[in-house]
Amino acid sequence: MKAIMIMFDSLNRHMLPPYGGEWVHAPNFERLVERTVIFDKCYVGSMPCMPARRELHTGRYNFLHRSWGPIEPFDDSMPQILKENGVHSHLVTDHQHYWEDGGATYHNRYTTYEFVRGQEGDLWKGVVARDPNTKPTNPYLNILYQDQINRTYITSEAMMPQARTFESGMEFIKTNHEADNWFLQLETFDPHEPFFTQDEWKELYPHEYDGPPQDWPPYDRVTQGPDVVRHMQSEYAALMSMCDHYLGKVLDLMDELGLWNDTMLIVNTDHGYLLGEHDWWAKTRMPWYNELANIPLFIWDPRSSITNQRRNSLVQTIDLPATILEFFGLECPPDMLGQPLRQTIVDDTAVRDYALFGMFNAHVNITDGRYIYMRANEGDDVTVYNYTLMPTHMRQLFTTQELQSAEMREPFSFTKDCPVMKIPSVSNPWQLAEFDTLLFDIQADPKQANPMQSAEIEARMAAALVEEMKRNDAPVEQFQRLGLQSVMTE
Repeated sequence: MKAIMIMFDSLNRHMLPPYGGEWVHAPNFERLVERTVIFDKCYVGSMPCMPARRELHTGRYNFLHRSWGPIEPFDDSMPQILKENGVHSHLVTDHQHYWEDGGATYHNRYTTYEFVRGQEGDLWKGVVARDPNTKPTNPYLNILYQDQINRTYITSEAMMPQARTFESGMEFIKTNHEADNWFLQLETFDPHEPFFTQDEWKELYPHEYDGPPQDWPPYDRVTQGPDVVRHMQSEYAALMSMCDHYLGKVLDLMDELGLWNDTMLIVNTDHGYLLGEHDWWAKTRMPWYNELANIPLFIWDPRSSITNQRRNSLVQTIDLPATILEFFGLECPPDMLGQPLRQTIVDDTAVRDYALFGMFNAHVNITDGRYIYMRANEGDDVTVYNYTLMPTHMRQLFTTQELQSAEMREPFSFTKDCPVMKIPSVSNPWQLAEFDTLLFDIQADPKQANPMQSAEIEARMAAALVEEMKRNDAPVEQFQRLGLQSVMTE
């Protein structure tokens, strides 16, 4: 048996034709309908990028115990479990966060891996500024500065990181298609910002715009005019069409090599991306609305060979590692809370009643597939801690000042009897202080435009939230900051 996961970053479900998108050119995503089962209620878990990928390895939520960070020594890693049980796991990616401090332990969990350079602010090409004053000192602006350097070395589509990533992934498939027992994770950073692509794809979306080139939205409220919003949406759509093109190349290769008989295919993403919806750009600074949290998922399982059917069961990213392990006949570790989706693919068998999702130190959200309850901080007087044995942030180590306040804490249920460091969280610049607790009925209000008021439904969802947090052995301060102590005792 073989399995291929094609993973995109920031792929918007609502813009894809199989999910009702009407203006994006994506014929190969439409083609997936004829080849896969389509999930309508797939939700994120921990956000954003690397927290989602930790879930993809471990099958359990990350965001209740720590922020962005690497795989921990006590984590169960799906690709490593495959490797240790005779299944070759191979990662091909241009996702540069794997090679930063906050992602540095992921790639070595695979049997082999390839990294394609040049996305976003990847510290790739070294160009020393002749005038030091031209180089920004702000870390965010420095990423933009490095991106502009990287782009000067990407002069054709064949040199685009996504194109090279898919080329390497297809090389692995061609080399190994006659072999058995392998898993390929073919993962591109696109269509994550910046929406950098070639004119061929931009020409699919003609529109009036006479401003400066813009393909990198700020993580902020929309203050720009409708012409800028439309331009940015078109730039994103162009990159999405490029993603569709390279997806098609893999589908063609599977046809050519006859891989559908014994090869599972999963097409997924980590989260969506706001392009003006709810008057916001991007992610993290606002609640995790459905444009971000309700993500596309397509699965072909050659054992059941079911195609062109939709599934309404509530599933999540944490279910994917369990699904892959089960496909290869391997047991899921006890700490893996995700569930294999084999029977859900067959007949829509439910694997959960509720799905939990969120970002560290922000809203904690829960859905039953109809209602979404977003529980906000009740106050700023509760200290939230990172629990870790790997004290790294996204792009840097924890500072010595942070570590001076650290202490050791007794093990959690999933840390394999290992005590962990308990480190006070620094102030969160993305804190959602301006947003209160929200409740939505997405059946009546699919665009989440009108928060509802219902004491009965809120009480039910709050009680379910407490139970799911307990099941995940959430630390006590998570309940305290959300004002859930009274619900815990009911």
